[in-house]
Amino acid sequence: MRQAGCTLVLIALVLGLTSAPGFAERNLVPTLDRSFDVCPDRPAEPVWMQQIPLRQVYHRVLVQDIYRAQNLEQVVEIGNCDCATRFPSWDAAEAVFRERYASNERWEMLQASDAYNRRANAARTAAKAICDAAGNW
Repeated sequence: MRQAGCTLVLIALVLGLTSAPGFAERNLVPTLDRSFDVCPDRPAEPVWMQQIPLRQVYHRVLVQDIYRAQNLEQVVEIGNCDCATRFPSWDAAEAVFRERYASNERWEMLQASDAYNRRANAARTAAKAICDAAGNW
């Protein structure tokens, strides 16, 4: 009996969520077009990153993580969040990747990604405050 009651609650929850007015108003269509409200002229990822084979996608993720950490740390270091600081070219992140990680094993790149994510998260709160004040968050 308990299982039947849980099933009914689950069905009611699903029906309630899918029939809510807010749900019907959303037009969630996946797209590859990227448009941004903040700093719309940010540089695109390098072409090689966009065309990387699926088995090597961790290379792309590492470069993205390096880029994010570098940019947030730079915002905090200089106390400025203009678009050029928040979203510079990808050159510096690519250079770090090529110099330090390009020939590494997968597990080493995953560890490096984790370290860059920790660095970015450590700088995020301070960077967000600076960027909020500049209207670029």
